[in-house]
Amino acid sequence: YRDDDDINDVASMAGVNLNEESARIMATNSDLVGTQIQSCKDEPFLAAIPLHKRVLEMGITDVPAEVVTFISHATQNRLRTVIEKVTVITQHRMESYKDDEWYEQATDVRSQLKFFEQLERLEKQRKDEQEREILLKAAKSRSRQEDPEQARLKQKAKEMQQQELAQMRQRDANLTALAAIGPRKKRKLDSPGLLTIGEGLGMSGGSQAGLGTPSSRQYARQKITRVNLRDFIFYMEQERETSHSLLLYRALLK
Repeated sequence: YRDDDDINDVASMAGVNLNEESARIMATNSDLVGTQIQSCKDEPFLAAIPLHKRVLEMGITDVPAEVVTFISHATQNRLRTVIEKVTVITQHRMESYKDDEWYEQATDVRSQLKFFEQLERLEKQRKDEQEREILLKAAKSRSRQEDPEQARLKQKAKEMQQQELAQMRQRDANLTALAAIGPRKKRKLDSPGLLTIGEGLGMSGGSQAGLGTPSSRQYARQKITRVNLRDFIFYMEQERETSHSLLLYRALLK
């Protein structure tokens, strides 16, 4: 029955020698054989002594050191979760869908605000023109008996004319200074001189491209995610534990 046992051996049917494979594995991982692996030191996230005092102040009399360490790790995990969620909220806030073909702009609040600001500016300009006409009429009047209101209007018209004259002089001085300075010259980014220097020094094509074009920098600029108070408020509004908390109320008052 020995032949039947050999046939039933799957490894033998596949042509695999288990002894050779074991020897090969031992030879490959020979540097790991006999090594001792130890776990890293369990370092708490928060200071143990102040945290232990804080727990005792809450009314608990006996708090083992393992409990303090567990609270520290739980605080670290909770803080990591909060930061991850707030980071996602900030990234969603910074996303722009203007160039996305799957989104269509429904309202433009910025344009509406600009329109209302322009209306207010035109209304203010119209009122200023009316007041200016009234002051000019008061300044041109040559009545002998003037009431105090007429004198005040004349004085105000005189001050307005002086202010307009000072503004015209300031505008002329600015235009004269700009004409003396001349048009500003923009610095050329793709300067052929840099490429010539690179070729003279015997640099490679990648180095020449780095000198010629500022877009191909060796060090990529690290993207910074800036989280503000609005992101934290939105996070607290979404969370069940903080949606009705006093901390959210204080944050909304700021």
